[in-house]
Amino acid sequence: MESDGSNRQRAEANWHPQYPLRFAERNLTSKRSLVRKAIAKAPQCAMDINDRSHRVNSATSQFRYIPGREVWKAIPAVAMLCIAVTAAAQGGGFADTATSLSTLTPNIESRQVSPENPTGAKGKGAMSVPDPSNPDLSFSGAASDLGQGWKVRPFIKVAAHATATIMDVDGPGTIRHIWMATSPDLHDVGRSGVLRFFWDGEENPSVEVPIADFFAIGHGTFAPVTSSMVVDVPQDSMNCYWPMPFAKHARITFTNDSDKELSLLTFQIDYEAGPIARDSGYFHAQWRRARVSRTEPSYTILDGVKGEGRYVGTFLSWTQLSSGWAGEGEVKFYIDGDSKFPTISGTGTEDYFGADWGFPAVYSTAYIGNVLDHKGKDAGLGTQWSLYRWHVPDPISFHRDLKVTIQDLGWWPNGKYQPLDDDFASTAFWYQREPHAQFPKFPPLSERWPR
Repeated sequence: MESDGSNRQRAEANWHPQYPLRFAERNLTSKRSLVRKAIAKAPQCAMDINDRSHRVNSATSQFRYIPGREVWKAIPAVAMLCIAVTAAAQGGGFADTATSLSTLTPNIESRQVSPENPTGAKGKGAMSVPDPSNPDLSFSGAASDLGQGWKVRPFIKVAAHATATIMDVDGPGTIRHIWMATSPDLHDVGRSGVLRFFWDGEENPSVEVPIADFFAIGHGTFAPVTSSMVVDVPQDSMNCYWPMPFAKHARITFTNDSDKELSLLTFQIDYEAGPIARDSGYFHAQWRRARVSRTEPSYTILDGVKGEGRYVGTFLSWTQLSSGWAGEGEVKFYIDGDSKFPTISGTGTEDYFGADWGFPAVYSTAYIGNVLDHKGKDAGLGTQWSLYRWHVPDPISFHRDLKVTIQDLGWWPNGKYQPLDDDFASTAFWYQREPHAQFPKFPPLSERWPR
């Protein structure tokens, strides 16, 4: 058996402090095991963490000695990070990156809720039997020759002023992807259909947004979106990829506030049944709409948020009600007690959405987008903008409270700022610890219609 001195010399020769770390492991049985495996052998390990999620791969071995005084100074911080990430692994951590796809997940079960499997239960998909007399089985005629298992119930209908529960499952788990489609004309359906998400049995929703705006479609006017978190594909097919962990329960409803039956609503909600990280924040989204005044040309995107969380996205559906350029207003984040002045203040509306010198072109990228095509017309009276900014690589962290606003400014001919009175609708996306503060009263349909 080699001596500790030989092991030490070999470690000195082979180890470098810049080697990345990779952590273990999901099935730790004691605190002693947690610490031992968290400080795992560095030279043969790598860690892959991003802000959207964490997946921890198993370490292969341990070591008895870390050489160098500088390394010993780093041990407390590294150990704490290892412990935190390994604790997440103990809860069943996740990843969305392609590099993690080869990591096997024995404690995760893939599930999907859809009209063909309303409960998401294992082995319970496509069980409807064709029955032309049942109005809930709209494709019974098409499937009558082939029978059970052949696309008998691919969508649902939602009566006027009715609410349909489209997901109702126990946790723990994480929603990974939502696909939805409805009427090919979203102008009417987009704001009259409302999505609400309830986590862990809460009475007040954590998500309350018209269906179109939830998927970054403004003014009820479809435009393709190709981004990291939302993808909208013609004809009016809507996808989102925000990860949504829940510990105990997830319930999603769709409400049809119109006076007409919605004859087609289809969806696929892909989720993972299995443990979630202990420090997981819960997904939230809130919709607002207001016309600002020239005496107070500032629109509130989000306010009243209490607790700890991270702001991760803005979708703005904005209608100009004056001629000329109207995008000089700054986006401001009031964080953890800020009052008169914010901690984060941008330099202009188009700057916040990743552009400059106005919005001269349509673009849809991973994190920023201006997606409504105005066919080369200059911005002015009646111009409608659909703009998104996903703070995926740059989330805004808060620990006590958060408020987000945008100013509404243009130009007077004399070169001074002109306060404006435009029409704004917005959807704010964030994660936070529950419980969350109750949202403002949701506007009635008459106050939601696009102009």
